[in-house]
Amino acid sequence: MAVNQEQLKEYALKYGITLKEKMLSDFEVYGEMLKEWNGKINLTAIVDDEGITVKHFIDSLLLLDAVSVPHGAKIVDVGTGAGFPGVPIKIVRPDVNLTLMDSLNKRLVFLESLCGSLNISVEKVHGRAEDMGRQGTLYRGAFDVATARAVTDMRELSEYCLPLLKKGGFFAALKGFEIEEELEQAKKAISILGGKIEGIKKYTLPDGGKRSIVCVKKISQTPTKYPRPFAKIAKSPLK
Repeated sequence: MAVNQEQLKEYALKYGITLKEKMLSDFEVYGEMLKEWNGKINLTAIVDDEGITVKHFIDSLLLLDAVSVPHGAKIVDVGTGAGFPGVPIKIVRPDVNLTLMDSLNKRLVFLESLCGSLNISVEKVHGRAEDMGRQGTLYRGAFDVATARAVTDMRELSEYCLPLLKKGGFFAALKGFEIEEELEQAKKAISILGGKIEGIKKYTLPDGGKRSIVCVKKISQTPTKYPRPFAKIAKSPLK
């Protein structure tokens, strides 16, 4: 058993999240499949039961406390990896329309199997966010919420995520606890891309780990020259 359901339920309640029986059983299936598939493809370095419960599931669900997600919202999880934070959010909020985006197809193969086992419907996109963000109205300006978990620096991450958002939408970046200096350096880039920093929410996880969630509101359209190709973003982050 990868997930202690009672413990997960208790942990989630501390952050104001009520997990029903079906949700708890879904998380148990998720944990078991994560461990099973991790033996075949590298999905995560965290494979102990407590770590999966806290560092993956609870950590992902904090987004629902940090951002007010409208009913039926379109959410894109950029660089989703093994499905975090998108799939845990979909388990708890089945009303949302979730798109999982990743550049490695083998991760999407895992997610296809996982979502089939959980009987949840999500869109899976094999590609890079900066390429998807240039694809007209298919993905550019299409989402209410964009999220990513510790993928890269906020300047680069903003260029990947903000073009995907509708005006009025939110970008929620799940980052480490000490984020202030990185965010200060990213302020100009966020502004150029049409965003405005709304705030930082800080959390202590049940195992004592620390987490920040940075909330950025999309207040104007992203200029058409962004996002730039991956090599340019990596070589010359906006500043």
